[in-house]
This record gives sequence, structure tokens and C-alpha cells, in this order.
Amino acid sequence: MSLIRIWAVASNVFREVMRARIFLTIGFYAVLMLAAWRILPSISGAAQDKIMTDFGTASSSLLGVVIAIFVGTSSIDKEIEKRTVFTIVTKPISSMEFILGKHLGLSAVLAILVAGMTAIYLLVLSLSQISYQLVPLVITAFFLWLELCLLVAAALFFSVFTSSLLAILLTFSLYLAGHLSEGMVKLAGVTKNPSFQQLTDNLYLVLPDLSRLDLKNDAVYGILPQPDALLLNAGYAVLYMGILLLATTMIFSRRQF
Repeated sequence: MSLIRIWAVASNVFREVMRARIFLTIGFYAVLMLAAWRILPSISGAAQDKIMTDFGTASSSLLGVVIAIFVGTSSIDKEIEKRTVFTIVTKPISSMEFILGKHLGLSAVLAILVAGMTAIYLLVLSLSQISYQLVPLVITAFFLWLELCLLVAAALFFSVFTSSLLAILLTFSLYLAGHLSEGMVKLAGVTKNPSFQQLTDNLYLVLPDLSRLDLKNDAVYGILPQPDALLLNAGYAVLYMGILLLATTMIFSRRQF
């Protein structure tokens, strides 16, 4: 496996997404936050600070998820539509290098996207004179990036054997299920139904537990898990990404173009 070839694929993906003007999303987020800054004080009353902080983290998360799903599912599909994939598979580049390069390039895009939205969020909080704790919010942004990278890995996985539209639906369904899986396990324990409990336990093992990476509800209050728990959750995300990328590589290498 060559790091040079992986970097070449990643650089090409990064430039392609830049040409697609995906970073207009940062501008849209800035307009959204500035509009909230001007409008919310007149309608939220004493709850302005709480609503503003929650709105900023929720909107950045939602925009990031939408971008991650769409760029992830369209990345390989574009290669097939433009028939550039035929050129790629004939070159001395392995499927693993190709998939890792795709994921690395898209992850770099998401890193800039999250960094840009976080900077705007902190700027608007400062302009609004809303007190906040910097470190918890930065750590939350990092874990949002990990979640988006995991979603991109899932999007690549689905896109190598389904259509772009179906891959979008499957990735979004995985995102919803990943945030609900822990709650479903707790619900099954309350119902004490063995069949339902077995089903939810199996789903919890297979589906990603994205609630591990969602820190925004507590971070606005300066509350975070212990450092060892944060490291464990980050490692969980990386491991799940690795499994998805390995499965994607295996499917892609067996596909006939």
C-alpha cells in the first residue's frame, strides 16, 4: 500500500469537492447564525442564551450530516457516471488505496467544514455576550467530525453496491438508528420482552452507537465525559470506520466495471 497514491486520490477528491463549492455551506451557516443572533432576542426572552447555544450546535450538526451523506454517496457514483473509474482500475492502484484516499479527502473537507462552523459559532456567541467554555465546545466539534467521518465511511460502503439515491436513504437511516440504538436497548429492558430484547441487543452490536459521539447537549454547560471515556468513544469511532472501509474495499474489489 502506497501513501503517495492514497494522498494523490485524497488530494483529487478534496479539489473536486472544492470545485463543487461545498464550502458555501459555511457561508450559509454564518447567515443562519447571524439571523438567529438578530431575531432570537425579540422572541426568546430570558431563554435567549440557552436557545442560541442549542441552535448553534444543532444546526451545525444537521448541516454537517447532510453534507457528509451527500458527498459520501456521490463520490464513487460520480466516478462511475464519468467513467473515470475505468481509468482508475487499470492503473497500479489497489482498491484499498482508492477507498482510503476517497475517505481521507472527504474527511479533510469535513474537518474544514466543522472548523469553519465552530469558529462562526464561537464568534456569534461572543458577539451575543453569551458565556461559554471553549474546551468542551472544541472537543464537541472534534467528536462531531468523527461522527461525520463515520457517516462518510458508511456512505462509501452503501454507494459501492447500490444507487446513489438508495445509498443516501440507507446512510440517513443508519444515522437515525445509530442515535436511537441505545434508547431501544433501554426500552427493551423495560418491556422485559425476551424476543424484543434479543433483537435490540443484536442491532446494538451491529449498528454504530452514535450517541457516544454526540456531546453537544452537555457541552454547552461545560460538562463532558471523563477523559478515558472520551478516548474509548473516539477509539470506537475509528474502529467502526475501519471495519466499514475494509468491507467497502472488499466489495469494490469484486465489482465488475
